[in-house]
Amino acid sequence: MNEYHKIQTVFLRNPDSNYKNLLLGKFAKPEFDLLKNIDWIWTEKIDGTNIRIMWDGESVKFGGRTNNAQIRTSLLEVLQNKFTVDKMSVVFKEQTEVCLYGEGYGKGIHKGGNYLPDSVSFILFDIKIGEWWLTRDSIEEIAEMLGVKIVPIIGIGSLDQAVEFAKKGFTSRIAENKQFMAEGLIMKPQQELFNRGGKRVITKIKYQDFC
Repeated sequence: MNEYHKIQTVFLRNPDSNYKNLLLGKFAKPEFDLLKNIDWIWTEKIDGTNIRIMWDGESVKFGGRTNNAQIRTSLLEVLQNKFTVDKMSVVFKEQTEVCLYGEGYGKGIHKGGNYLPDSVSFILFDIKIGEWWLTRDSIEEIAEMLGVKIVPIIGIGSLDQAVEFAKKGFTSRIAENKQFMAEGLIMKPQQELFNRGGKRVITKIKYQDFC
């Protein structure tokens, strides 16, 4: 089932710095420039490993960002306990093309020990059923039914406001280490939008882009 799409950083990167630094104000896509002043939903970007949970109406399958990605045993056990056939059949009933997207995070996954020093877990950020991406309200409802966490909303505002917020840095809303700086923000328009190529309008900014 569908691999999760790449999320483009909001600004282009400077070739003179070997693409390490951003070209502030130079939007990476024309739609970002066009829509920069509308309200975007900002959610915390989690420093983890991309996970897909796929439901075909009969069975549950687990995958990473790509079909060849491997999932560590400790995380796979968590997923198998959280997303059982019984739970998925109750929540999604007769739906046969369901894909939940989230992050596996915690001990041993990047800097995940700041989130969970002694364990690993899963946090949800997107759901696609057939060709439809679900709204935030629907994702929250399903997360509650499944008993899983969802990435927290950090704010709502323009892209420039999101960039300034990330630039200052903010502490993670989910980390047990309350001093741990969040990786950054994912920004999506309040109303799901697509560009002329049919790609989702979604972007990101990281705190480390300003360090």
